[in-house]
Amino acid sequence: MNGGIDIRTGAQRKWRLETYGDKIIWAAVLILSLWSMLVVYSSTGTLAYKMSTSTESYLIKQVGYILIGLMGIYLLHRLNYKHYSKAALWLFWASVPLLLYTLFFGSRINDASRWIKLPIVNMTFQTSDMAKLALFMFLSRQLSRKQSVIHDLRKGYLQLLWPVALVCLLIAPANLSTALLVGASCMMLMFIGRARFTHILLTIMVLAIPLGILVAIASAYRSAPGEEQVELPVSLQKGRVETWVRRIQEFMYAESQDASYQVQQAKIAIAKGGWIGMGPGNSQARNFLPHPYSDFIFAITIEEYGLAGGAVLTFLYLLFLFRCIRIFRRCPYAFGAFLSMGLGFTLAVQAMVNMAVNVNILPVTGVTLPLMSMGGTSIFFTCCAIGIILSVSRHVEQEEGLAASGKTTEHGGA
Repeated sequence: MNGGIDIRTGAQRKWRLETYGDKIIWAAVLILSLWSMLVVYSSTGTLAYKMSTSTESYLIKQVGYILIGLMGIYLLHRLNYKHYSKAALWLFWASVPLLLYTLFFGSRINDASRWIKLPIVNMTFQTSDMAKLALFMFLSRQLSRKQSVIHDLRKGYLQLLWPVALVCLLIAPANLSTALLVGASCMMLMFIGRARFTHILLTIMVLAIPLGILVAIASAYRSAPGEEQVELPVSLQKGRVETWVRRIQEFMYAESQDASYQVQQAKIAIAKGGWIGMGPGNSQARNFLPHPYSDFIFAITIEEYGLAGGAVLTFLYLLFLFRCIRIFRRCPYAFGAFLSMGLGFTLAVQAMVNMAVNVNILPVTGVTLPLMSMGGTSIFFTCCAIGIILSVSRHVEQEEGLAASGKTTEHGGA
């Protein structure tokens, strides 16, 4: 009996020693992962019917994606985060040709080329997920190296801006919402990294011009309530421009009864949820709401777990962001601090944007809910980002432990 207790105690001690990093982030990730399995399993009934398969098959896939993601978190958090400075350069330059290939030769779904099909395994791969991770790693590297000239426009700010502009321009034709989200997160990271506010403001003003043009077109060609939809000029019916204009019109000008089908069904789901929800697996809107397992999984969560469940989910993402800010403030090295802040901020903002779309605060986009939505590459690269954040946290803890014991260490930032 005693031997058994010793063995278990030793195993638990070994596990605690091997899983460094912020324990609250670990807990939040595990809760979100388990919750994701429940909601995905509940929301894939219609999809399973259309694909002539079972909901269990999608549950098994989701469990597999999550297990691979958790393994990625564990492996990445064990590495010294200074190695990610070297990897950022290679990963960034690898993502650029992949984005170009996706733009011209990727699989087209809903008039957008966002995926490339991997041979042999016959799976789709969303290159923007990889590009986002690579960009924030590369930008963190550049910020840490440009601190002495960060206020200089040519030597500092423009050296930070061009990789952001390049990636966002390559993502925008197929996924404007993701490009805007990435760009806004990068601007925030550069502001935290002491870039001049006037430089950032000038960039925002330049970017506001094409967005203002889209809003002006949407206003000029909008139809009155009850009338047929006004046709856009032929020159604007090509590519994704018409989709962007129509979404702006639906969000800004549509009457409540004329709102998009997605928005109406999401509102119905949220209304049915009430305070405590209809219970796990009892969603009705999942049979009518498009993409209830990805873009609109938050609406299904509220329907089944109520506003209370939605509040808990929101709290978990905000808690995750708070812990990343805490790592940022405690990290003594610039690269690690910017890395944890940039990756943590973009994941939290992505979650807030997805929730805002579900409750009709923002126009409909294709942004998923991190760790909750069904998917392969999205979960994998989200977990990679979390693993890198925990790597920074792990080495911060080791630095503080060594400092407390009067020792020093040579590992640190780039």
